[in-house]
Amino acid sequence: MANPSSEGDSSTASRTGSRSRMGESSLKGCGFSSFTGFRAEKEDVLRLAMPLYLRLAMLDCIKKKDVDAGDQHFQTSGSEDDPCENPVVVFINPRSGGRNGSVLQDRLQHMISQEQVFDLHNVKPDEFVRYGLGCLEKWAEKDNYAKETRKNIRVVVAGGDGTVGWVLGCLGMLHEKDQFPVPPVAIIPLGTGNDLARSFGWGGSFPFARRSAIKRALQRATNGRICHLDSWHVVVQMPGGEVVDPPHSLKTTEVCDVDQNLKIEGCVPDKVNCYEGVFYNYFSIGMDAQVAYGFHHLRNEKPYLAQGPISNKIIYSGYSCSQGWFLTPCMSDPSLSVRAIVALNLHSYGSGRNPWGNLKPDYLQKRGFVEAHVDDGILEIFGLKQGWHASFVMVELISAKHIAQ
Repeated sequence: MANPSSEGDSSTASRTGSRSRMGESSLKGCGFSSFTGFRAEKEDVLRLAMPLYLRLAMLDCIKKKDVDAGDQHFQTSGSEDDPCENPVVVFINPRSGGRNGSVLQDRLQHMISQEQVFDLHNVKPDEFVRYGLGCLEKWAEKDNYAKETRKNIRVVVAGGDGTVGWVLGCLGMLHEKDQFPVPPVAIIPLGTGNDLARSFGWGGSFPFARRSAIKRALQRATNGRICHLDSWHVVVQMPGGEVVDPPHSLKTTEVCDVDQNLKIEGCVPDKVNCYEGVFYNYFSIGMDAQVAYGFHHLRNEKPYLAQGPISNKIIYSGYSCSQGWFLTPCMSDPSLSVRAIVALNLHSYGSGRNPWGNLKPDYLQKRGFVEAHVDDGILEIFGLKQGWHASFVMVELISAKHIAQ
């Protein structure tokens, strides 16, 4: 992940850089420029545009899903093509940001190039990884521009956490194939919660009214420090035959790699449906997950309701109340029972809250916990008892129920 702070900022160590100055530096770089002054801005950011023949070659490979489809552009490349100092590609989810993503796409295409700004409805991130980057890797030994572009390319994602996670998951394929370096990812936050963006200093929203902010965001994306982020593989088992519409992050699989030593209470079905995926933010089980899952489908069924982050949060809150989150407290043992269990990977949850809390060293030692980081290979497991408890946690009057790390 790319952190918007400059590389020369020595005030924060790289390990904790993802949490640095979220309220200060990140918000300054997350505005939106108007069409005014486009000519000057385009000249300033031309260094982000790749040589034309590289852009066309990559685009042909992606469209035809063939790493050989762009070969003709390399045969006709000439010295008139300028080198690219900071090559970037941008993925935009036009449904994010109150569906203003299409406006942002037009402006970024003017500032960089049409071939480097992708609508996720037309170009999927796995296609870019497989065929776009594959084209550069194929020609890296023969073409110096292709070699330098593959080495230095960065990815900017304009969308919410789901969109960012989708792109990160596809780039993760490079790890599996030992194809390095893996391009770092910067974020233009257009979603509702934007917890990934908050955790890495990109802010919780994108103020569309600020001038020259796109230019500044691109500059931070190309010059920011690179920070690391844990990714987690999750396997879900459901009773066989049950109709399930899994979220985008989970895919059907025939192999369930589950610990056979687990002690299971109750009846286990003979047949199970298995799903697997990767998550970066948090993974919920229980009422919290039910509300999020229902809201996701409500927004897809009635897209006219998704007019922006504020309206989404209002609808989400109303949907939470309708699901009995506040009306059915834990009855068996109110002091211990929970109705939602969350495995947390970030310092930001539910639009910028920190339910794990800033725990004191004495408490950490007493519980056998360690300080939480996004790259330490450890998840923070906490519980929410019911709606009222969750409400006090979300306004940070109390911490969530600490269960384990």
